[in-house]
Amino acid sequence: MAGKLHSAPPFRAEHMGSLLRPDDLLEVRAKIRDTGVSEEEAGLLAVEQRAVKDVVQMQRDLGLKAICSGEYNRTRFWGLMWDEFEGTIRLQDADASMFRLYHPDVVSLIEKDRKVMPGDSVIAGSKLTWNPEKSVSNLHELKLIQQALPESEWSNIKLTMITPAWFHMRYKQGKAYTPEAYANDEEYFKGVAHVYQAELDALYKAGLRNVQFDDPGMAYFCSKDFRQGWADDKDNIGTVDDLFDAYVQLYNDCLSKIPTDMHTGIHLCRGNFIGGRHFSEGSYDIIAKKLFENLNVNTFYLEYDTERAGGFEPLQFLPKNKNVVVGVISTKLRELEDKEAMKERIYKAADFVASGSDETREEALKRICVSPQCGFSTHESGYPLSLEDEKKKLGLVRQIADEIWGEA
Repeated sequence: MAGKLHSAPPFRAEHMGSLLRPDDLLEVRAKIRDTGVSEEEAGLLAVEQRAVKDVVQMQRDLGLKAICSGEYNRTRFWGLMWDEFEGTIRLQDADASMFRLYHPDVVSLIEKDRKVMPGDSVIAGSKLTWNPEKSVSNLHELKLIQQALPESEWSNIKLTMITPAWFHMRYKQGKAYTPEAYANDEEYFKGVAHVYQAELDALYKAGLRNVQFDDPGMAYFCSKDFRQGWADDKDNIGTVDDLFDAYVQLYNDCLSKIPTDMHTGIHLCRGNFIGGRHFSEGSYDIIAKKLFENLNVNTFYLEYDTERAGGFEPLQFLPKNKNVVVGVISTKLRELEDKEAMKERIYKAADFVASGSDETREEALKRICVSPQCGFSTHESGYPLSLEDEKKKLGLVRQIADEIWGEA
């Protein structure tokens, strides 16, 4: 599937999708949540349309090509897609015994001695199926962006999508589904692949050509703490590397039916929760070769804003038919990075790509892009940067791309 090198998308100046929400959108959502009025009564659609139109124009004004909605119709980065699959059960205050308590984002949720887990978590209660009458949130988001763009630019639109392994990874062995739904992980993964294939097919038919999977889980495989937690958990079947391989296969099955002109990428997110906190540390070295060679996506969006991600050495394993977006600009710190220092980091990354492929730096740069390390608003509120900070960061990404490549 990823046999051909895709270009434009990805674009030289990229970003991860989530952008700071405007106050009026936050206010109308708070009204719906706090008073119980319907979305229609609160006028949510009109506010969404106006907000998305404005954020699309902001991206265009900054010279960005991979236009996103800012994830404005979501409260959290994973959206509602899983809730819309037939067969799912949304958990509210589930017992902690269901969860892998060493899973990095689960760890963050139990830091204050919670004995139960919060909501916004989904399991399969019966066989997963895709229903066009229910699976509407991603299509709604796509249409909001299309309404704000000339049709000639629709192929540039990027929609972010949660990893197919998001809910499986946080649960204890066999707890991501009921016994009535699936007998084992292998059956469950087949069910997940089936609904993802249907979702991607619907989005493609609606005009989408650019998908970015957001996946904190793959970055967690770089974490020594998570790997040790897995090894110590006697309920687990197989090794942590077996799980990694299973997730790679799950992705490949999900993507096995998409047309060749649909660009796919994966963002290995290390966390950007409320207050800008991160969830995991560890170099990409331990997973890089298998990740780059075996995962059938076109582009890898990697976080390189701090030393916790390690060096660029793993990029030597990037195949010649795949791209890397190097996230060197922080969305957690307000201070604006030094442009020349960031350009030098991109060149250093290119040198490692070149060394692994027997290429020149200039040849390797054809498969490299630059971006912030993560989104600006993974959750709808509570982030340290202002709108002006965000614009300066995105503008810096555009400047770096212009000076290195001189193209979109």
